[in-house]
Amino acid sequence: MARANVMVRLKPTAGNGASYENEFLVDTGATDSMAPAGELRRIGVAEAGKMAYELADGSVHTYPFGLATIEFMGEVTAGRVIFGPDDSKPLLGVTALESVGIFVDPAHKTLKRLPAIPLKQTGSTAPFREPVETDTVALDQRELLGAGPALELELATFRSRP
Repeated sequence: MARANVMVRLKPTAGNGASYENEFLVDTGATDSMAPAGELRRIGVAEAGKMAYELADGSVHTYPFGLATIEFMGEVTAGRVIFGPDDSKPLLGVTALESVGIFVDPAHKTLKRLPAIPLKQTGSTAPFREPVETDTVALDQRELLGAGPALELELATFRSRP
């Protein structure tokens, strides 16, 4: 599982102008995103339901979730955000990443942007090999191993070959 921190802004889908901005941990082990419940309520995100979630330690907890606009890395999407404990680190889940065409390549420790979001089943990433631009995102190895120096993730935007 690869992890990095990115700045994220959450807004209620109702569009009241309020927002919550913080550094979120990108966690490919998390399907949905999560933010402190108090912050979500403060900006006006309404609870839309409840769902059982399995935590990293294997325990299962039920949390309410709401729908919010999610902005990060120059992209915008909307999705499910869990009302987490107020002292929890905000998480950016894989659903938000994939919905804007960003995926984590753990072998190369990079976040990669697809040239287009697939609307069909794909069996190969062969067309996505030519980098167009590259940004760097900090990967804190201490989040992965509990100690050690910070690493960097390279964010590469790829273009399909002609």
